[in-house]
Amino acid sequence: MLNQFSRSEIIFGREAMEKLEKSRVAVFGVGGVGGYVVEALVRSGVGAIDIIDNDKVCLTNLNRQIIALHSTVGMYKVDAAEQRILDINPRCKVTKHCIFYTPETADMFDLTRYDYIVDAIDTVTGKLCLIEAAQRCGTPIISSMGAGNKLDPTAFEVTDIYKTSVCPLAKVMRHELKRRGIKRLKVVYSKELPVEPSADAAEDSREENPDSKRRALPGSNAFVPSAAGLIIAGEVIKDITGAKARF
Repeated sequence: MLNQFSRSEIIFGREAMEKLEKSRVAVFGVGGVGGYVVEALVRSGVGAIDIIDNDKVCLTNLNRQIIALHSTVGMYKVDAAEQRILDINPRCKVTKHCIFYTPETADMFDLTRYDYIVDAIDTVTGKLCLIEAAQRCGTPIISSMGAGNKLDPTAFEVTDIYKTSVCPLAKVMRHELKRRGIKRLKVVYSKELPVEPSADAAEDSREENPDSKRRALPGSNAFVPSAAGLIIAGEVIKDITGAKARF
């Protein structure tokens, strides 16, 4: 009998689709990268999703974030994401956490409840805390490296953090994870050198998003963060189902 996941079942098989339906995935950060991760996971049949973010949709999100519409500007991102998730699959169980994941809020999350964790957090402190916690409890995690100030969506690679190069965020993460004794971490990153942002445009963006805690906002576009998010979602789906490409 046909259903909304029939075309996926042709590729993955019924057993894999049942695994996805029974899976619970947590996506920390539902912005440019994380929003597309959520989109692809829901459309792939993941049965339960936790979304964690404390930002609101703002005007400058419209150029790249899938949950950002004129109708959602001003909404908390987790509320906008939930609305979209349930419109795609009303059976998906959505758990919202309108909070940023930080060392101060980490104790609010039991990471053992998840089958997979996606780190799409913007801050190094939050990323390190989440990665350490996930590895302590043995929950699989994949982490997004820098996608800002980049133009080439084909430059992304899936690899271990210690095999990365060029990416400034990956360099910091390698150093900090090594200090903490983390021996491996699956990441999506790009070797593309960041472009030099326009100072005037960056200042305008900061004025439009006064709640941002960043000192300087990076430039972005509709096709680079989305590419990173879809690659991450693909890795999560393949890891949960055990699917492998046939060449």
